[in-house]
Amino acid sequence: MDNMEKAPVPEGAAQPAQKAPRIYEITPGSRIFLAGTLAFCLLLVNAVFWPWGMGNTVTVFAWYILLLPAMGREALFRRRESRVLLTVNLLLAVSYALTSNPLFRLWNFLALALLVPVHAASLADGELLPWWRPAMLWERLGLLCRGVFCHLGAAPAALSAERGKKRLSLTVVLGAASALALVSVLLPILASADALFAAATRGLTEFIRLHFARGLWKLFWGLVLTPFVFGMLYCLRHVPAKAGKHVIYTVDGALFAIILGALDALYLLFLAVQSAGLFGGPEYLARQGISYADWARSGFFQMVGVTIVNLAAAAAAATFSQQEGRRWRAVRILATALTGESLVLLASAAWRMTLYVSAYGLSFKRLMTYWGMVMMALFLLAALEKVWRPDRSFCRRAFPLALAGWLVINCVPVDYLVAKNQVDRYLSGESPTLSVHYLAYSLSYDTLSQLARLDPELPLAVCEGDWWDSQKTAGSLLESRRQQARADCADWRSWNLSACLAAGQGR
Repeated sequence: MDNMEKAPVPEGAAQPAQKAPRIYEITPGSRIFLAGTLAFCLLLVNAVFWPWGMGNTVTVFAWYILLLPAMGREALFRRRESRVLLTVNLLLAVSYALTSNPLFRLWNFLALALLVPVHAASLADGELLPWWRPAMLWERLGLLCRGVFCHLGAAPAALSAERGKKRLSLTVVLGAASALALVSVLLPILASADALFAAATRGLTEFIRLHFARGLWKLFWGLVLTPFVFGMLYCLRHVPAKAGKHVIYTVDGALFAIILGALDALYLLFLAVQSAGLFGGPEYLARQGISYADWARSGFFQMVGVTIVNLAAAAAAATFSQQEGRRWRAVRILATALTGESLVLLASAAWRMTLYVSAYGLSFKRLMTYWGMVMMALFLLAALEKVWRPDRSFCRRAFPLALAGWLVINCVPVDYLVAKNQVDRYLSGESPTLSVHYLAYSLSYDTLSQLARLDPELPLAVCEGDWWDSQKTAGSLLESRRQQARADCADWRSWNLSACLAAGQGR
């Protein structure tokens, strides 16, 4: 078979169909919009290569300034879903200009990395799945991926749409910038590959490194990103998304009744045993060989995790059970009992956490645990509504609750409250130790106003868990932290209000 030649196509026979090239609908303003896309990509790259702060806020606002002419004012503000997501994303972006907590910055970055693309995809032409359907996340991210990777020809089409001097001048500028960026990248690589070439171009390499290296590197990545971003926006404007059919497969309610019944019995036994510790006091626990302090500070994280499992079980039972007959009534009763037991578990976890905080004080993780328990209680109530009103969507309640809860905790001065609690306990003698290093470096600049209440000559060697030498004092540590705040405020990209206030406290 290897020697067989492909038979020639007879003359006059139908030839294989050639795939027609994609034709892009380019408007007169597409080249201006392409230039705006390039400017946004340069800003995006510039913010990525700098510590987080005001630069992130400006980048998100610049994205929506670019999105407004791309999708139109009507698409951006017509639906309530779009208005809510726009408000949430802008508020999360503003948090970078106000706060400096590293964990909140990371979590807000992850939230924006999800919400901004989902919001952009929701503006596309055509019918989309409603926002309360979990499948909408996959649908919209898939639409964005198609736009990013399947419409790379839109940028060259916009660039070549108009003839004449304007097109030529823009092409020359882009070509020169691309060539300059490539030369600045490849020249050091070639110099490292050949000693003779490195000696011959040492002056040029040093000049590029001192004056152009970083800027040209950013320009290079900005040019690389532009066709992807422009193609994605073109896709959202011209390619309608098709909504899939909403099909829910249900099973016999006996399956969930057995699962919920087993969970109810298990948690009933657990609560009965736990109530002995709650009401028996230290004496009862001592007879069991358990210290009251160890019992109080253990278990709340596990109980929060168990509540998540219970929430998933109740929501799944309400969604996938066949809603008819005695089995459905049994599922509803058992799911209600499971929800009630879960709320009691959360209350017990909150009570244990309060005992632990009264003994050891607040920390960032402990305060966030309180917030997580409140959110879990709200989600459980949303699941309970779904059980008794099956026509209601659980996600239609849970998604807005999650967004609202996250915005609320972003507005709470968590680090300030933690530092105030810890310093108050130390100054009052309630706690013999204070981890100044944890409060100063693991949290935001908001803690410095409370740490300033300490004796500046306090040696850090006495602080719990501190690894600094005995020559360090609280005053020197605070000054070092304020110097970092001043460095953040020195550049607009890393500027934030928290650092600005901390930088001025020591003056």
